[in-house]
Amino acid sequence: MTIPIVPKLLRAHLSELAGKNTRIDGRSQWEGRKIKVEHSVLPRAEGSARVRMGDTIVLAGVKFQIMQPYPDRPNQGGLMCSADVRPIAGRHWEAGPPSPEAIELGRVVDRGIRESGCIDVDSLCIIPGEKAWQVILDLFAVSDDGNLFDAFALAGIAALRNATLPAERFEVGEDYSLPVSKTPIMCSYHKVGGRFVYDACSREELGGDERIHITLGDDDNVHSLQKGLKGIFSAEEFAEIMTNAQERTKELRKIVDSL
Repeated sequence: MTIPIVPKLLRAHLSELAGKNTRIDGRSQWEGRKIKVEHSVLPRAEGSARVRMGDTIVLAGVKFQIMQPYPDRPNQGGLMCSADVRPIAGRHWEAGPPSPEAIELGRVVDRGIRESGCIDVDSLCIIPGEKAWQVILDLFAVSDDGNLFDAFALAGIAALRNATLPAERFEVGEDYSLPVSKTPIMCSYHKVGGRFVYDACSREELGGDERIHITLGDDDNVHSLQKGLKGIFSAEEFAEIMTNAQERTKELRKIVDSL
């Protein structure tokens, strides 16, 4: 991923807008972009979803394979999550092997889902020590206009909740829906113009500073907390972010649960 030089004029403009309590696209500090979530969009996947947040568009697909359980976890299956962002998503992304930024995207989303316990890996065991299901969650960016983290996380959990285990194809029983007991939701915040904002667009990411990603569960438990880039935030800033995250995750969870 190529990182363009941040123009001083952009930073100055973002700071000026912050002083007027507005943003570069006209939103307020905690206002998110319009969101659309669809499921069953990839006919050859066992589960899939498409998320559009403003002009950021991503796809998530779920596949399953039979794995041999790890020796220290003979009664558990596995979960593997990866993210891929190609130049079609934006000029700053490059072709070739996954960039460190794409790898980070996959890891942050994976952590939020895995730590939530929404998938009971014990239930993925077929024969202890011999066979278990491995859940493979692939994330693809079609258009990157900022906040791929939240878009990927939302598409990922929507696809998992839509997934069907192909037991008949693998001759291990009858097909059944993947048991997903919770709906973890991620919210991301960037410091732009000296203040944190929710759901940053690409220009805000370019001219912004540190960021923070929070994944909350159904009961507002924190399943993952990730800070990115350089910088610090105060206790007051974090408290304000957490309050907003609790509100936003409830709204987004209703969208996913209604699919």
